Amino acid sequence: MTRFLQLFSVFVLVILLVLIRYFEDQLFYDPYLIFFKNDYLYIDSPRRETLRLVLSTTLRFTLNTIISLGIIWVLFKDWGAVKFSAVLYGVAYVLLMMLFLYFVVNPRQEDYYLFFNVRRFLIQPIILLILIPAFYYQRLQVKV
Repeated sequence: MTRFLQLFSVFVLVILLVLIRYFEDQLFYDPYLIFFKNDYLYIDSPRRETLRLVLSTTLRFTLNTIISLGIIWVLFKDWGAVKFSAVLYGVAYVLLMMLFLYFVVNPRQEDYYLFFNVRRFLIQPIILLILIPAFYYQRLQVKV
């Protein structure tokens, strides 16, 4: 793969991540989008349909994960890195979803900030932002 094709592929995949974020209101059910844009530390949790919220969050996490794994593959061409990332995403999903469900079912104002950050890891490709430098650093260490 030429350098141009590699950069173009990463660009297209990043644009897909941006489009997921841009159209989040239309694509996903999430009453917390508006809630966390307001002064959420001082208001009550919004009404929600828990099953629909979990399914929508899972769909968004899955889409972000698939695109993120594609970015990792295009950048590093290493199936080991992709497999490791897939396992990491799987473990992260289980742990974060358990916390997410706890906060959805037991909303308490003193937990909103922690809930906001757990939710952020589920709906945004933050794990990718951690993995890319880690794999890059690993690649540098192997060359030395």
